[in-house]
Amino acid sequence: MRKKLITLLFVFTIINIFGQTSASSKSGKNNYSNNKVLTANDVVTNKVINTLKKVPLEANSVLIYDYDGSLMSFNLDSEQFNWTVKATDSNTEMCANQVTLQDGVIYIPFINGEIFAIDNKTGAVFWKSRLGNITDQIILKNQIPVINDGKLFITTQNPNNNLYALDIKDGSLIWNYKLESSNNDNPVLFFDNKIFTQSASNFYSFDANTGKLLYQKAFDEVMSGKPVTDGENVFIANDKDVVFALNSGTLDILWQFKLEENQHNIKERIFCKDKKVYFAAQGESASSIYAVDSKTGTQIWKRDFKEDNIDYIIEESDNIWGYTRKKKLFQLDITNGEIAFETKLTTKPISNLEFPNDDSLFYYSDAALIQFEFATKDENDIYLRTSIKDDPYSAYLKIIR
Repeated sequence: MRKKLITLLFVFTIINIFGQTSASSKSGKNNYSNNKVLTANDVVTNKVINTLKKVPLEANSVLIYDYDGSLMSFNLDSEQFNWTVKATDSNTEMCANQVTLQDGVIYIPFINGEIFAIDNKTGAVFWKSRLGNITDQIILKNQIPVINDGKLFITTQNPNNNLYALDIKDGSLIWNYKLESSNNDNPVLFFDNKIFTQSASNFYSFDANTGKLLYQKAFDEVMSGKPVTDGENVFIANDKDVVFALNSGTLDILWQFKLEENQHNIKERIFCKDKKVYFAAQGESASSIYAVDSKTGTQIWKRDFKEDNIDYIIEESDNIWGYTRKKKLFQLDITNGEIAFETKLTTKPISNLEFPNDDSLFYYSDAALIQFEFATKDENDIYLRTSIKDDPYSAYLKIIR
């Protein structure tokens, strides 16, 4: 009787989170897991509020994932907010993640382990899911929902520590895999119908449809880099000073590239384009951007930033744009690393860069949404926050188009 009572209390606890339970997948789904008996920390609960459908895009608007954890749609013509959405609960005001927009639907992860599917025009919620039942810790961090073939892939931190595949129609569980470590703070890579992800000093590949573990490779150091691909192989950096090229089928090491002395910490500052790998490393005396041949690991060029550290890079129209910790905005020619443009900003970016046209770019600072004009170098305040938080972690922008 006592055992039955405990079981019932557990079930009611899970149901109360969202009003229904989805601890196991619906009939016909793969429901693969290396941990078949999901605990309260691992279980996925989901609630469908409206039937998911394709939605037209809200013209001339920008999504602001503010550093307090609120997602807002801001109309650039009227300079008014269309709508605002927040997590059900959160013990910390923090963004720390990015959103994915597909078919007019916004998929947003919150730090408390919730994921919402939202209508980009109205802010109406199609469904809500929760990964585990933890309410006092950061579960989702530095995540971008990766979507392919009707599945949303995402990883969680301690004490959840799972790789999940969710059904984008309703947020229900398709499969999950319990990872061995708590260091799961990078978005996954989908490539060749596989999911690649790091967890502490391990790197994994999974069958994207079933969740079956294909290969696991152990390294000597924590693998803190975001995995990327050139369409043939996979590249990932460790926490210190090495970038590895891995065979996408077997995870065998093809080559490794060592950074300059006293440089490290590539993390998310890495991407591939035209069979080359570009990455930015931080350092004590200089931060550098490298261009490396993806086939051989041979360095093509390197650009140093003396007595500064690169916080962010992105490829845009065959150029590399980015900014440094000391508020330097820069543009590099991707073919040779030569500086095409640079300026010292008066406001410090804490978000990605978005390019609405050839004349300007957007970024978010601790105080405002900024539009930077290339010709005049003006930093225009498009939206001013009513309060400023000390040392915000990050924010995220996405122009709806």
